[in-house]
Amino acid sequence: MHGYGGDKAKIIARLRRIEGQVRAIEQMVEDDKYCIDVLTQISASNSALKSVALLLLDDHLQHCVRQASAEGGPVADEKLAEASAAISRLVKS
Repeated sequence: MHGYGGDKAKIIARLRRIEGQVRAIEQMVEDDKYCIDVLTQISASNSALKSVALLLLDDHLQHCVRQASAEGGPVADEKLAEASAAISRLVKS
């Protein structure tokens, strides 16, 4: 089981909401809505995606990294490197 297993339903619900937001943005463009309004909705969608990413990262740290750290060795180093790379990607986005 992945670290997010306990939050899977919550994550799926959030992703479906985000999917609806993105469809609404598409409709706004098709309806020639004001560009600032479209940008505002894009910003909201980006924030929602980052929220899901942070939830997944927290679950990864609490489950996968914690378990690997308890076992030690190269697996722990690998999981810590994965977490560090994921954090770096999130910070850059």
